[in-house]
Amino acid sequence: MKYYIDNIKVQGSTMVVLGWAASSRPDVAVKIRVIDQKGAPVSINRTDTSRYDVNQDVFHGESKLKLGFCILIDYLPDNTYYMIFEADEKKKKEKLVPGDKQKDKRDRILKIQEIFRADTVERGFSFLKQYGLKAFMKKLNRKIKGNKIDYNGWRKLVLPPADQLEVQRQKKFDLMPCFSIIVPLYRTPQKFLCDMIESVMSQTYQNWELCMADGSGDRGETDFDSYGITEVLKNYQKEDARIRFLTLQENEGIAGNTNAALSIATGDYIVLLDHDDLLTEDALFECARRINQEAAAGKNADVLYSDEDKLTYKNKKEFYIDPHFKPDFNPDLLRSMNYISHLFVAKRDLIEGVGGFRQEFDGAQDYDFIFRCVEQASNVCHIPRVLYHWRISAQSTAEDPQKKMYAFEAGARAIKAHCLRVGIGEVKVKQNEVLGAYRVVYPVKGRPKVSVIIPNKDHSDDLRVCVQSVLEKASYKNVEVIVAENNSTEEKTFQCYREFETRYDNIKIVIWKSDKGFNFSAINNYAASFAEGEYLLFLNNDTEFINEDCIEEMLGFCQRDDVGIVGAKLFYADDTIQHAGVVVGYGGIAGHTFIGFHKSEKTYFLRAFCAQDYSAVTAACMMTKRSIFEEVGGFYEGLAVAFNDIDYCMKVRSLDKLVVFNPFAQLYHYESKSRGIEDTPEKVIRFEHEVETFRERWAEILEKGDPYYNPNLTLLNSDFSLRNFEKEPDEGITRKVQNGC
Repeated sequence: MKYYIDNIKVQGSTMVVLGWAASSRPDVAVKIRVIDQKGAPVSINRTDTSRYDVNQDVFHGESKLKLGFCILIDYLPDNTYYMIFEADEKKKKEKLVPGDKQKDKRDRILKIQEIFRADTVERGFSFLKQYGLKAFMKKLNRKIKGNKIDYNGWRKLVLPPADQLEVQRQKKFDLMPCFSIIVPLYRTPQKFLCDMIESVMSQTYQNWELCMADGSGDRGETDFDSYGITEVLKNYQKEDARIRFLTLQENEGIAGNTNAALSIATGDYIVLLDHDDLLTEDALFECARRINQEAAAGKNADVLYSDEDKLTYKNKKEFYIDPHFKPDFNPDLLRSMNYISHLFVAKRDLIEGVGGFRQEFDGAQDYDFIFRCVEQASNVCHIPRVLYHWRISAQSTAEDPQKKMYAFEAGARAIKAHCLRVGIGEVKVKQNEVLGAYRVVYPVKGRPKVSVIIPNKDHSDDLRVCVQSVLEKASYKNVEVIVAENNSTEEKTFQCYREFETRYDNIKIVIWKSDKGFNFSAINNYAASFAEGEYLLFLNNDTEFINEDCIEEMLGFCQRDDVGIVGAKLFYADDTIQHAGVVVGYGGIAGHTFIGFHKSEKTYFLRAFCAQDYSAVTAACMMTKRSIFEEVGGFYEGLAVAFNDIDYCMKVRSLDKLVVFNPFAQLYHYESKSRGIEDTPEKVIRFEHEVETFRERWAEILEKGDPYYNPNLTLLNSDFSLRNFEKEPDEGITRKVQNGC
């Protein structure tokens, strides 16, 4: 038997207890009762709720029971209450104390031991010095509460075993494309060179050729190996005729050396490999498998890319670190950083069409090359498996981006050139606030009107702050504000409205009334019917702009033809993240990413700092084209409270329009961090209904997974940590590992 009390609070004369309980069997419910300090039974009002997360964790999704509970108790302050859990011939007793349940002390101790490792302490002091004690304590608290899985142990669980690798070697696909693996060489250390070549020779898919071009030039010295690169290459070529190489008279730079290797390629697909990196044994097999899967669906796999990690050594032992589990094709993230990187595969005829590598982009030649390839591709395929090991060495940018700062400058030029080619036009490219990423600024075209829609019920103090930040702080002035009044009862609220109408000439107060109860979707749809603007900006009444150019930041993205929605980065009052994009599938339905991270704290591959595409963003601050809003019918009024903004984003995505998260439009969202707990039976029932409604409307993405996330990452929390496949099985990945093909 397992159980957990999530929250206990007292509201007037009622104690509300929220939690879950599961027996050892998926078809047997846990009995729950409450007694007082004298052992006398206490009457309770119990409502059971679905807990997808618990079902996955405990029963791998097999239970049909509602494992969650909301229990109401008539509360007397002088009494002490105990909850009794009974199942599996066991009985457990828990004292009910209002407040969040204490975390398991054993887990906390383990986390503290991990945090106080020498390397972690060093990074912690660096963060403390740079951002101060308050930010440091928030980060430390989140680390203690975290649940980090060791990657080296995790990867062993998902690697195909030897017998399955042998099955792969015998596999015959309908299409058996030849892969030309392109490697530019320059004074490559012998061990790295040999490791790289042998990683190719060990491929389970056999139809390949290795094409190398050595630009080391006239060396004369033996600093890098005792035989010379040419001698090593000749020996391997004798062993395997699929290995081909050119010895260049001089170093032609990264682009030139790569183009030389390309010139001897004859395969159907080009595979890029750096001279000191490694392929996994199944890398080409997985590419061939995906090419065949796309062909079976009537599509061409023009470009493919995979996940990757980094290889390092400690005490002569291999360690794999920093796994990068990427989203499916994400054009705005690609403009923020070269997230595609490795492994990169493209059709040879496509590459011949785009013209190979360009020397003027040396340092970011692969970034420029990837841009030009995806621009011409009809289908960009992501393989959610680590197929590439990026070696950390003194010669590699994997270790320290500052060693090749010139690469960032070349990358900025590549972004600008790309935006011109695809018709976006002139953009400004700046260094992101974090090293390793870019900030692309899309200038606003013209001065289109933006209608800012703010639903409101009382809370006039919050509303004043929100309206003033829009009409006084914001630098973009061609706006109108529409306040949707929703059954307020306080006189000071209506006094606030009168003051607004006297003070501002671009504000409307519209009255929404309904006898059907609160409906966020209906309120916003009603307010939008009064809008005159070309763009709609939905705002919660408890938000406040941080940067004065918020509207310009969002509008620049929203004016693009391929964009339907733009969301912002929201912070709680204590400068921790409240919203940095939405992942469909979190907690069973959808949730915000990186909740609780400090604004200065690094997130998974800088994702919270990068403009990128997501499946959804929150309507607490959401800009959309009015034409698109009208085309999809606005917010779905069958979702009165929960998931209506996610549903709207999904409808817009179905039009093949992008939903962009812009981290450079920043607001405070002053909602309580405990807000949203469904703490009455009526709310629980309503929430359950809306969960099922959302599931019915968007079953496909919930089943297949969010394309802007990754199936190797957890759905149980928002920090992009590794997925525990024992607790969260993924049938697709599990099947591939088990079958090997």
